[in-house]
Amino acid sequence: MFDLSGKFALVTGGSRGIGAAACKALASRGAYVVVGYVRGEEAAQKTLSEIEAAGGKGEIVQIDAADFEASETTVAEVAKRLGQLDILVVSAGVSIDGLMMRLKEADLHRTLNVNLSGALAAAKGALKFMMKRRAGRVIFLSSVVGEGGNAGQTAYAASKAGLLGATMSLAKEYASRKITINCVSPGYISTDMTAALTEAQQQSMLSEVPLARPGTADEVGAAIAFLASDEAAYITGQSIRVNGGMHM
Repeated sequence: MFDLSGKFALVTGGSRGIGAAACKALASRGAYVVVGYVRGEEAAQKTLSEIEAAGGKGEIVQIDAADFEASETTVAEVAKRLGQLDILVVSAGVSIDGLMMRLKEADLHRTLNVNLSGALAAAKGALKFMMKRRAGRVIFLSSVVGEGGNAGQTAYAASKAGLLGATMSLAKEYASRKITINCVSPGYISTDMTAALTEAQQQSMLSEVPLARPGTADEVGAAIAFLASDEAAYITGQSIRVNGGMHM
């Protein structure tokens, strides 16, 4: 079940957190995984080493998610070089928090460029290749914040909400080519990003989770692996919530 043997996957933001978990989840099911990173080459290499230690195969590649043209071009070049790209997972993201009255234009543009524009650019690069083969899976990483909002995260919420709309639109555009476009929306997940929150902030978030615990990156990775599999062939335009009931 959920066998990805013979599949080729590229994961942006694959050097840490949910992206790294996605890389390992796909590789453990047989996919050849390209671990995308922006600046953390050492972390990306660590993810690849863990994949190889477990018997998987892959490589690393630098992708500048903040640059639309570079993001599109790099993904397209990887697909062309490998001769195959079955799965694209767009996990690269940034969160620059702050109240609206303190929001700097540069921070807004960076958040939207990385989380939304860069994500769509990566998808564009992959879709060109997938269209020719009439097959493929594109999986975006949104957030519970994109669905329910959160004070102090207006820019982040806007970027992640944008991915939800993009998922539904792209699903309609490419269904005729047998390409599915879906999204995973994590809630409170134990990652480096959430570890940087204050104890009070973490407890506040936890109080909103009916399952009364943070999720793990591996649990999000499992949902991504499912959407990438043949078993999910009839699922498109959907957002799978991995949030412990935080938002229903």
